[in-house]
Amino acid sequence: MATAEPRDIKEVVLDKEIRLEDLIAVARFGAKVSFSENYRERVDRCRALVDRFVREKRRMYGITTGLGENVKRAIPEESAIRYQKNTMLTHCTTVGEPMEEETVRGMLFMMLANVGSGVSGARFEALALIAELLNKGVTPWVPLHGSVGYLDAEAHAALVLTGEGRAYYQGELLDGGEALRRAGITPFTPSYKEGLCFVNGCTSITAMGAIAAYDARNLVASADVIASCTLEALTANLKAFDERVMAVKPHREQAATAEHVRKILADSAFLKETGGKNLQDALSLRCVPQAHGAARKTVNDAVAAIQTEMNSCDDNPIIHPSGEVLSACNSDSGFVGIESDSICIAMGYLAKISERRTDRMVNEHVSGLPPFLVANPGENSGYMIVQYSSAGLLGEIRMLSHPASVDSVPTCAFQEDYVSMGYNAAMKACKVVRLAEYVLGNELLTAVQAADLRVQKGLPLSEATAAVGAAVRERVPFMENDHYISPDMEWARELVHSGRIREIAERRIGKMY
Repeated sequence: MATAEPRDIKEVVLDKEIRLEDLIAVARFGAKVSFSENYRERVDRCRALVDRFVREKRRMYGITTGLGENVKRAIPEESAIRYQKNTMLTHCTTVGEPMEEETVRGMLFMMLANVGSGVSGARFEALALIAELLNKGVTPWVPLHGSVGYLDAEAHAALVLTGEGRAYYQGELLDGGEALRRAGITPFTPSYKEGLCFVNGCTSITAMGAIAAYDARNLVASADVIASCTLEALTANLKAFDERVMAVKPHREQAATAEHVRKILADSAFLKETGGKNLQDALSLRCVPQAHGAARKTVNDAVAAIQTEMNSCDDNPIIHPSGEVLSACNSDSGFVGIESDSICIAMGYLAKISERRTDRMVNEHVSGLPPFLVANPGENSGYMIVQYSSAGLLGEIRMLSHPASVDSVPTCAFQEDYVSMGYNAAMKACKVVRLAEYVLGNELLTAVQAADLRVQKGLPLSEATAAVGAAVRERVPFMENDHYISPDMEWARELVHSGRIREIAERRIGKMY
């Protein structure tokens, strides 16, 4: 059964398994959050263990001891509750511009999943408070920069739960306490383990990685659609997409790409009449299955790993149902970090072949079309500089594709002598996907303009590519003469980012991932 689009999901009930679509529904589209009885029961069971262990005066990291190098220092019983609040206060050390609202909401959602796993130890009422923030539209103000992989961004968000920090409510940035008051939310005082629960783990990283993975998966599918538009406009030879070719290099993702293109273009009367005149097209045309397929495999692998992380407990220590408190390091973000770096590389791979296809359409020497896709070049630059934009975006993507997860800077007096740097990897993955959406949007603009120049011959395009062109033309006029082009580029990117381009094709050929 096909998975519902996130914008169509109105409520996410936290119980067992969660998916990318659930996080996106809550973070981007404002779906409500609720809890199953099973969720509440496992949280209450784990909390009862924490309370019992405290009464037994057990030595437990971050509960009756300090954090990091301070693990060797005991926390006096009379200070233990205050220490949890202090943990939130002193970990608020990210700086600079704020995270986007959807990223913060994704992080809060991951706190519910992570801390609510039944081995972390927070009280249910603390988790219910996070759900209230999400459901009532209170979004903590969280600076973006300065985390090595956990703790800092989370602390800014967690502090708002106590009525401190800052938060957005109804478009206004307020003191945390005032935002809660206006939303009708009562703040809480953190108890044993709760300061640590809510600053610990990979919740910010997993949220960013999940958002990047979701958008990257959409972009790979959209790229197949956009490349089909280009192939049609450039009268490509579709023998390069033949099933027999795919069979002798049997990567599933390569075959899937070729199948998408074949299905999209199957009813193109224009391509049947004009395509295949070249014995062998340029690589940016005939290598679509291989290039897109490699990107698709990488993104699919990232989706699988990140969804496993979403269904994990990244806290430390683990309050195990067996009655032990286990200090370990599930808070390491290596899985999401490495996959986020891989997403950057995959998006760079998509973007570099897309930019070359864009160049082929605007280049009269290889396109068979008017220079820069305008009938009256010279006084008109047409789509000339759109390709410049893609070249600049591609350069930025290349810079950002250096892996962050290979880096490490020791912290906490050598107690944390290795750190994941997954935060930086996930942060840049979100940026790289967005830049790649613009590159593919630029190709979409030029492909629709090129196709409109071609169809003056009267042969119809495929139903799917014609529908894609109609979506572009809702806001982008055919370019007879130069006009203000920036809004055109933003609209093309929005069509890609929203999933609309993919969905136009899917209505005709079926799900593309």
